[in-house]
Amino acid sequence: MGNRRRVAERRKTRPAVIGGVIAVVVVGGGAGAYALYGGAAADDGTRASDGKAEVKTGPLSRAEVTTTARAFLTAWQSGKVPQAAAVTDDPSAARPLLSGYTKDARIKDVTLTPGSPTGDKVPFSVKGTVSYKGTDKPLTYDSALTVTRRTSDGKPLVDWHSAVVHPDLKDGDELVTGEAGTPPVKALDRDGGELTKAEYASIGPILDGLREKYGKKAGGKAGIELRVVRGKAAKAKDLSDKTLLELSKGTPGTVKTTLDPALQAAAEKQVAKKARSSVVLLRVSTGEILAAANASPGFNTAFQGSLAPGSTMKVITSSLLLEKGLASADKKHPCPKYFTYGHWKFQNDDKFQIKNGTFKASFARSCNTAFISQAPKLKDDDLTKEAQQVYGLGLNNWAIGVPSFDGSVPVQSAAQMGASLIGQGGVRMNPLNMASVSATVKSGTFRQPYLVSPDVDGRKLAKASRTMPASTLSQLRELMSYTAAYGTAAEAMAGVGGDAGAKTGSAEVDGQKKPNGWFTAYRGDLAAAGVVQQGGHGGSTAGPMVAALLKTGS
Repeated sequence: MGNRRRVAERRKTRPAVIGGVIAVVVVGGGAGAYALYGGAAADDGTRASDGKAEVKTGPLSRAEVTTTARAFLTAWQSGKVPQAAAVTDDPSAARPLLSGYTKDARIKDVTLTPGSPTGDKVPFSVKGTVSYKGTDKPLTYDSALTVTRRTSDGKPLVDWHSAVVHPDLKDGDELVTGEAGTPPVKALDRDGGELTKAEYASIGPILDGLREKYGKKAGGKAGIELRVVRGKAAKAKDLSDKTLLELSKGTPGTVKTTLDPALQAAAEKQVAKKARSSVVLLRVSTGEILAAANASPGFNTAFQGSLAPGSTMKVITSSLLLEKGLASADKKHPCPKYFTYGHWKFQNDDKFQIKNGTFKASFARSCNTAFISQAPKLKDDDLTKEAQQVYGLGLNNWAIGVPSFDGSVPVQSAAQMGASLIGQGGVRMNPLNMASVSATVKSGTFRQPYLVSPDVDGRKLAKASRTMPASTLSQLRELMSYTAAYGTAAEAMAGVGGDAGAKTGSAEVDGQKKPNGWFTAYRGDLAAAGVVQQGGHGGSTAGPMVAALLKTGS
């Protein structure tokens, strides 16, 4: 027969399905093994010229996305946490959350069904049962994952974030089922009626905040629920724990708020007309919050937003300039087309100018250069002090009854300081802050806004260290009144009678085609402010919304 060598035949085998997990049979050295697709790397035999494995680059193929997603979901569904975590780009972060899904969240009988991928993103549905001490309740929701290519070896992996497990999770959060840490609360409006998400679409974050603050104080008893327990990062952003599923109802305590049912309904109606809009209405004489609404109900932008306020900030800047004698309502004031400060060239909208005009005319038309031209005469911290000492802003000490952002006017220099004078740079506000600014102008005294009376829990409200001089106050009211009647706010404020004042604003934001539109105003004992993100000029976007509330509240 000679010394002929026998050449082994390579057989083509199809993947085997083992326990619901797609596996590849690997034959070699007389031993059989299997590995998850997307788990341990399977050598496809490709080698670079130097003998090292070739690193794949470029966009992911549909097969890579589908296979990686299926491997992750199959392992997760089967309770194989180490294998599922290994298919992600951050196993150390994925492992505890996936493990806690069963141990802490008490979710069992999980079925994960992938949808059709869109690029590198794969949606999937989740069905399971939450079980705690003999109480079971079905759980269903939708989520999604994204597949990414690891730079070091080109391997496709799930881009890990906690939101993969549940879309309401932020990185660092946990899912927990058990007796609620805080009992539920029944929130009441100022007339004693119950406030519910069914009636007021954007009230959810407020209800969550009330429960977190007053749940243990209001006399209720906790039920059993699946909830998101916020981590440090989310708490730093004042996000409250969130109930996802109630297995058994607790006994709620009662918390009365200052919200007016008719005005809250009107505010909800206004924000429903404009995407990404938020509005707040206050009672000037007390600081009571009468209405607060957001078009996007998942986040309370009205209280917790941190946005550049644009030219509505000129109310605060004007009081500063008037106090320092750098402007006077009826005296001539420069409003050139351009003004350069800190190596930045600032300009007005449409590059307009006002020749031989008064400061009142510049305020009413919202002339940027009229304000920035005074920057060389100001100290870097002048605007910060004015905001803190007169308007109570930026001290992080408001106690309104739920989480809130109290505004920020940081000390800045050069061009950024100039930009701050017109509500850009590092200045950040929300509708609650700007409604409070108008209320301060109307009353002459800062009164911290509140949603729950301090009498309920004896908390102390924030105070401003001083009031503006009487001459400054009277001129500032004149500026806002003139703007409401003849300036950029006139169209929106038409029909708002009585003692009224207003200021418009537009804030440029990087990456946005349209600026955020702002509007703040007062009438009688009411003050309001609103923002429409990516809406355009404030007079035509937020203005009608704010004016409508001032009319309704009369």
